[in-house]
Amino acid sequence: MKFMIVLACLLAVAFANEEADVLKSDSEVNVLDFNYAYELSNHIRAVQSGALKEHDNWVVSGEYEYLAPNGKTIKVVYHADETGYHPKVVEA
Repeated sequence: MKFMIVLACLLAVAFANEEADVLKSDSEVNVLDFNYAYELSNHIRAVQSGALKEHDNWVVSGEYEYLAPNGKTIKVVYHADETGYHPKVVEA
């Protein structure tokens, strides 16, 4: 369930600027794991992968980045598991 929340947030960021062109879009969704990546022409990029562990616990990791209004690239690397969502902002 957690990965769905993260995915929804990332998609909301991606589609906030509807004028962006899709430069890259890859995904693979299986019963026990998934991964996807996309890149838009407005400097938004994201990758995420996850796997089902122990019947109902998803372990998800990924990163996304975007260009802030001040011109700096903001990059967030995250890991989500049964203990919660653990994001970290890193220099991009």
